Order: sequence, then structure tokens, then C-alpha cells
Amino acid sequence: MSINDEAGALREDDAFDVSRMHEWLQGHVSGLVSIPEVTQFPGGASNLTYLVKYPDREFVLRRPPAGHRAASAHDMGREYEVQKALKPHFHYVPQMVTLCADTDVIGTEFYVMQRLNGIILRRNLPKGLDLTPAATRKLCLSVLDRLVELHNVDTSSAGLQHLGKGHGYVERQIRGWSDRYRRAHTENVPTFESVMQWLDQHRPDDVRTCLIHNDFRFDNVVFANTGSNSTESLKVIGILDWEMATLGDPLMELGATLAYWVQADDDDVMQQTRRQPTHLPGMLTRNEVVEYYAQATGLNIQNWAFYEVYGLFRLAVIVQQLYRRYCDGNSSNPLYADFWMFVGYLEWRCSSIIDSTT
Repeated sequence: MSINDEAGALREDDAFDVSRMHEWLQGHVSGLVSIPEVTQFPGGASNLTYLVKYPDREFVLRRPPAGHRAASAHDMGREYEVQKALKPHFHYVPQMVTLCADTDVIGTEFYVMQRLNGIILRRNLPKGLDLTPAATRKLCLSVLDRLVELHNVDTSSAGLQHLGKGHGYVERQIRGWSDRYRRAHTENVPTFESVMQWLDQHRPDDVRTCLIHNDFRFDNVVFANTGSNSTESLKVIGILDWEMATLGDPLMELGATLAYWVQADDDDVMQQTRRQPTHLPGMLTRNEVVEYYAQATGLNIQNWAFYEVYGLFRLAVIVQQLYRRYCDGNSSNPLYADFWMFVGYLEWRCSSIIDSTT
């Protein structure tokens, strides 16, 4: 059974001076003697993640891509401070160690945190892990309970009330994602204008304002095997990737989360895009997730179609932005070449939901 993702050799474009990093760390973390082994975790389309391995301890280092100075997109200080402030109030946040704002050390800002050793569930279960339907349901509910717990964090006590812009989150999101789609539009994808118009005309008021993760998915959840029987003993021990955390509407987060939730009876297109094991027997369906969340929070969800369409539209914008990068020659990733087809599919799904409400 694999533990987290296996870190490998540093990619040439993402390498840095390990000796300088070690020298800086020695001045901020006690007991560091020999130069560590540094390897790189896979992925990292946004911020990059490294394993820093000393003889007696392991850290994880996070930094933006080299040469990037857009603090709004890769703000290491913000990501570090959010997690540091949140940790006493939501213990699933990794333990922060130190923040380096001196870009002369490795070429960018970076922060270091304690490593969480555990299992990350992606498209399929790790080899050797077989879950019964009962264990799968228990696992699913434990993840949803963490989302509910996060949304109940007292942001004033945590000192995080400054993160948001106040009331009007729903309106800002619809306007912002609509603007992003129009800027990323290419001639071979739908305009989404009717969907954007419907979202604008049917947007509800904010149901409440709370701390949201903004990228809450299984592949950002770390599980630990807490017993001898691994099929029954997975427990959530951490939530990763707090780059986009903010104050916002919890139902908007739920809609965005469920856009990635591919269930067993979804069509072939959705199954091909699945990136988490939400198809397994025992997993809640999307409707069951909404019902469970409503019961757990006491929120009266009267207009779920809006949040569902929002989540799918938001996903379409993200996919189209990646496709536009490919078209403009800013990415050579061959996986992006056919993304325009999935954008068209998502427009069809949004329109189908809208039509069902009339």
C-alpha cells in the first residue's frame, strides 16, 4: 500500500540550491546537522511540493514555480499564516514549521511544514487496499464531517476574519468566473452565455459566511491506517493545499466539491474524468451528500440546482483555462489538447439541469 505520493528526483526546472536552503533552515529550526535529501512530489501545476528528509525527521517544503512573482496566485505567506492560525482550531491542518520570505535563498519564497504520513486516495484505491461498502460509507462520511467541521470554525477566534471581503460572495463568484471564462474562450467551445445569464439571474443571497477550503477533494485528504485491518481502519488525519482558502458561502464550496464527485451511475464521459474513488459501492451519491450536509449543518437548501450548475461551470472555466494555455503555447501538456470536448460536455450538463428546473 503506497504512503502518500512517492517523491522522486527534482525536475530540472524546479531544482534549487539545497545547501543554501539547509543553511537558512539551520538558523530557524534547531537540531539540523547534515544536509538533507530533497526529492519532489509529482504534480505541482500550481505550487510545488518537496520532501526534505533529515536523518531524524521529515519536512515538506512548498514554493511557487521559479520566476513567478504574482503574489495573488502564489502567496506563500498567506498560505502559511492561514494554516498556522487555523491549526489550534482545526487540527487536520499540517503543523507549520517556518516561513522564508527571502527570495535570495532558493529563488522564491517558501514555507516548511511537518510531513503527514498517510494515504491519499486518488482515482483508484492503492494496491492492497480493499474497502467493504460499509467501510467505504464510513470513510465518505468522515470526509464530509471534516468539511462540516471546517465550516463551523470560529474565524474570529482563529484570527481569520480578515480573509474575506464580506457579504456578497455568491455575486462575486458568478461575476469572477464568468469574466475568466470569457477571457479564456476559444472558438471551438460553447460561449456559456445562457448559463452565465441564468446563474446571474438566479443567484441566491449568501446563506452564511464561513471559512472554506475552496479545493476540497479526496486528493487533498490524508488518511491513516489506525488498525491492523486496513480495510476498516482508515481515518482522516489531514487536509492539504490551503492556497485558495477564504471566507465564503459554504454551499458554493459544496457545489464546487460535487462537480468532481463522479458516482457509479454517471455516464462514460464522467467516468473517464473521475479523479477520486467516489464510484465505489458504499459511497454517497451527490444527492445523498447534499442531504447529509443539510442535516449536519441545519441549512435549508432550497435551490440546489443553482449550486450544482455553479460547480460544473466553475470546473468548465478551470478546464478551459488549461486548454487556452495549451492553445497559446504556454503549456505542452498533451492531455490539455482535447479539453475543449469536456468543456462542451459540461455546458450540456449545465443546460440540462437548467432545463429541468423550468
